[in-house]
Amino acid sequence: MPYGSRGKLPIEMASKLGHLSVINNEWVRALVEDFETSISEPSTNNYSIWHEVGATEAKPLEYVWAVDGSYVPVRSNPPTGKEVAFIKTALLSIDRNKLDRIDKLNPHPLLLQDLMGESALFHSTVLPLKNVKTKMGNNFDTIRNIIFGSLKFDQQGAYLETLKWIAYRKWEDSKGISPDFQCPYCDARITGLPYDTEETDCTSCGGKIFITDMLGFHLDMNEDSAPESIASSYMLIVETLMLFTIIRILWSHPDRNLFCNTLFIKDGPLTLRSQYSKIVPNIREFIEFTKQNDRPIHLISQEKSGAFFDHLMSMEKYINPKEADSPPSIAVLSHRYVRDEVYRTPELANPYGKRTNYGEKVFVKLDPDSSYVLNIPTGRYQDDSDFPKLEDIIGLDRILTTLPNLVSRRFESALFPIELANGVASLSSYPSSKILERYIECAEAKSK
Repeated sequence: MPYGSRGKLPIEMASKLGHLSVINNEWVRALVEDFETSISEPSTNNYSIWHEVGATEAKPLEYVWAVDGSYVPVRSNPPTGKEVAFIKTALLSIDRNKLDRIDKLNPHPLLLQDLMGESALFHSTVLPLKNVKTKMGNNFDTIRNIIFGSLKFDQQGAYLETLKWIAYRKWEDSKGISPDFQCPYCDARITGLPYDTEETDCTSCGGKIFITDMLGFHLDMNEDSAPESIASSYMLIVETLMLFTIIRILWSHPDRNLFCNTLFIKDGPLTLRSQYSKIVPNIREFIEFTKQNDRPIHLISQEKSGAFFDHLMSMEKYINPKEADSPPSIAVLSHRYVRDEVYRTPELANPYGKRTNYGEKVFVKLDPDSSYVLNIPTGRYQDDSDFPKLEDIIGLDRILTTLPNLVSRRFESALFPIELANGVASLSSYPSSKILERYIECAEAKSK
């Protein structure tokens, strides 16, 4: 690793000749010779997974909800070195009839204003990360109480109610307990909170426990500081809870068709990792429940970067449609394909996505300029290398019929609902972080 530079001295340059001796290895020489062999198209059989989307009588979904979020860490100047993270998430309802009248390449600002008027819900909070103390308690307790309070009091507790709805599986008749977790104070194992409990005391140490502790934020921080990753984890949790708040409300709506006529969209994969994945099995069970009750959920998310996006881009130009007005193509990625072709790893003890994902990967190419990495649920996870197949994807026909109406031409492979939600939720690094930094500095000066 070469030395960098802070402006006073130049950086250390990499050696231009130090690697030449490696060519003496006959295996390396053969690799170089074969690597330079000209091949007109990639030598792969990956294209067999693609299928042309045929004509269908499926009707486009009438209603659209999209969620997105962002966060920005803000640091004050030395010597205090205080650090906080601002998080903002937005849930947007889009009238598809109004959306159809908007030019997707050059949308009129007034039409956008009319489309978004009184249709967005926001959630904002701030978490202390380093060198921040309050009279209420240390950094550890401050973050836990802010998380619980932010979900409990925003929108009259709707997001906390959604967390309980998922944790206690309230769509079922039985009154179950929450997933188990560790006490944030004494690490004692709590074998699930009783039905509908929001807060209680640990039976081992007497410490105050919140339902939000079940998610495990306390495992990512210590008494006096927390990493930046806790802000991104909170953002992902809130995105999930905001979207499932609408799902919960529409599931219980007297008009049973309203739920099935709505497309729910999330930016980023349908994934919760590490300790936060403990609610994933319950989310899968609800999705399976919708399928078994003939009220299938139409839920997608889009990945705009990462390994799956790079894999799609590597083959995109060889996939139909290559001309306008040609039928779209779709590829459902099996677990075997993900392991062998995307991640290129051997079979692991924990199969791909078993603990973390509630959606499967689907590639879609709608036209020569629009290709998407989507996550779409199948319900319960199946530990099968050849799963899923085309018929396992829930609501695929209606989703594919709806997508062409949502394409935006302002950015490559953009979906208008995600573009709008991102515009509402975005906290750019500049100037937003500079404004927030000045706010922190002013607060510091006022407290002295």
